[in-house]
Amino acid sequence: MKVVVERATLLKGLGHVQSVVERRNTIPILSNVLLNAGEGGLRLMATDLDLQVVEVVEAQVETPGATTVSAHTLFDIVRKLPDGAQVELTVANNRMTVVAGRARFSLATLPREDFPVIGETDLPVAFTLPAETLRNLIDRTRFAISTEETRYYLNGIYMHVTEAGRMRAVATDGHRLARVELALPDGAADMPGVIVPRKCVSEIRKLLDEADGPVEISLSPSKIRFQIGNALLTSKLIDGTFPDYSRVIPTNNDRLLKIDPATLAEGVDRVTAIASEKTRAVKISLDRDKVTLSVTSPENGTAAEDLAADYAAQPFDVGFNSRYLLDILTQVEGDSIEVHLADAAAPTLIRERTDSEALYVLMPMRV
Repeated sequence: MKVVVERATLLKGLGHVQSVVERRNTIPILSNVLLNAGEGGLRLMATDLDLQVVEVVEAQVETPGATTVSAHTLFDIVRKLPDGAQVELTVANNRMTVVAGRARFSLATLPREDFPVIGETDLPVAFTLPAETLRNLIDRTRFAISTEETRYYLNGIYMHVTEAGRMRAVATDGHRLARVELALPDGAADMPGVIVPRKCVSEIRKLLDEADGPVEISLSPSKIRFQIGNALLTSKLIDGTFPDYSRVIPTNNDRLLKIDPATLAEGVDRVTAIASEKTRAVKISLDRDKVTLSVTSPENGTAAEDLAADYAAQPFDVGFNSRYLLDILTQVEGDSIEVHLADAAAPTLIRERTDSEALYVLMPMRV
């Protein structure tokens, strides 16, 4: 195998595929990237057995062939080469030689036959979403994905079709819930309910940073595939049942607070400057057209701030985990949000307005 590829082109492709590779692997081949040089250019592939990313980059192929080499090592080498360099990759005698200008590297390889590949068969349901729509859907939900491995069925975003014929994405960790709804794309009507794993969501989001066209999505009950530009990401889905989240969304919280989300977020951020890891709680005291934020830290002291707000119900106090509250406030748009409250122990509903595509549920905490 012998190919010549421009440094920036190779770096971009390697950047997309190498992030899938775990830093520590008990199976050596999983630390490698598969390079396959042929008529279409240079095809890069990396996998962790659950997730696979493939990207084709433009290259001058002098001798076709395929091999595998350490993904992180090759990425670090290319990253440190000078801009505009032409990178020559040559494979012979179980070694890959990387030459760029006066720099020369010789890397160990492993046979391409040992490289595991997730099957690339057609998946039955296929539709497209604009990159911006998918970006918003992920950003508005992924912060609520659980990291608790014992509740593995919460370790992803649940995507499904509602009875009303809308597409919905939901994530929850038991303390907060995020739900986003959008019009059902053409071709998605027969989509099964699927749980897209946290790592897959993270890798898709990285690819979307550089995408502005439509994203092709295809799926089955066990796999999902995203075509984003020149990158093709295939992932296994979480094999589990997502809980009935509708039961925790309050429908009759009768105390309504309307407030500017940016003002509330800045206030919460300021008063929690004195909070320690143990005291993440922020107390919110509601009174007529006023909200008082306060934090008490045994180590550092106290902090309080008054904010103007639209509130006409009975005064009462409620506490929230400040980080969870900030996660929600940074995702809402507009200059006003609705906070629907019941009491200091009941779930709180947060949304921009009644017909918002997104809504959030936050469990209070004792303060």
